[in-house]
Amino acid sequence: MRYFPAEFEPQSFVQLIFPHQQSDWVSYLEEARSCFVNIATAISRYQPCLIVCDNVELVKKYFQSYDNLIFIQYQTNDTWARDCSALSVIDEEDDEPLLLDFTFTGWGGKFDASHDNAMSSSISALYGVQMEKINLILEGGGVETNANGSLLTTTECLLNPNRNSHLDKKGMEKELKKHFGVEQILWLNHGYLAGDDTDSHIDTLARFIDTDTIMYVKCDDKNDEHYEALKKMEEELKAFRDIDGEPFNLIALPMCQPHFYDDERLPATYANFLIINDAVLLPIYNDPHDQEAIAICKKAFRNRDIIPIDCSVLIRQHGSLHCVTMQFPEDIALRVE
Repeated sequence: MRYFPAEFEPQSFVQLIFPHQQSDWVSYLEEARSCFVNIATAISRYQPCLIVCDNVELVKKYFQSYDNLIFIQYQTNDTWARDCSALSVIDEEDDEPLLLDFTFTGWGGKFDASHDNAMSSSISALYGVQMEKINLILEGGGVETNANGSLLTTTECLLNPNRNSHLDKKGMEKELKKHFGVEQILWLNHGYLAGDDTDSHIDTLARFIDTDTIMYVKCDDKNDEHYEALKKMEEELKAFRDIDGEPFNLIALPMCQPHFYDDERLPATYANFLIINDAVLLPIYNDPHDQEAIAICKKAFRNRDIIPIDCSVLIRQHGSLHCVTMQFPEDIALRVE
């Protein structure tokens, strides 16, 4: 059997990919780099942060201190570490960590991702643990675990014909249970964000913050295009049960007001937070609901610091804070020379 560690469990480090000239950030590269520096610096206050760079010496110049920062050179297509990084499981037979390198196709072939797909195997020696190549298209932002047998996801993403068209729902559930060792799959059939390229990744909509609690996006504005879909999503969440038949505790996050760039609505969401050791990095957007989201998180995460980070520039490329990071559990220690 395998065990899929949850994000709220102890971690070893967080990985991110720094923006470069060949990435889609090029039109506002310095703005994007400033945001990534803020994220990496905040992480480094609590635990190590591995930064994948196209040019290590150049990237180092953006940081005032290298404490808890590790740099490795690799040329990526883009910077969405959540979706092209390996996912961590524990093999319970020998109690050893294992990295699962799923296939990344740029969210169903929307963008070139050949370098991103090869990243994990190319830098695998750094992790010092076994890595298994999985012939299944799957992105880290598409799955959430509660560390107690449940995996949360969306049908729009994992059953999308642009991913694994040979698999139906039953077949996909079999794959997920095999690779992650979970007992049940909780499927959301509703919920989306305008401007989202990922086909409704779960990490933009609903997140486990402990084994019993789901934090999710709620829209109260009946005139907003998301109102009906998110209301239906909320009803689905209310109907979910854990493996013991108990309902989950639900905590609603506010929906951001509409944000636009080049006349396109952007997927601004407070659900795209990152849980690390002793802290939560919360994306904010210079939005009237920022302070409400901060207050909700401070109440929900009583034993963690809440670190708000302006991610207004990230949503221009249709993602946010969680999308550009990937955490690794405490059992994996980097092999740094």
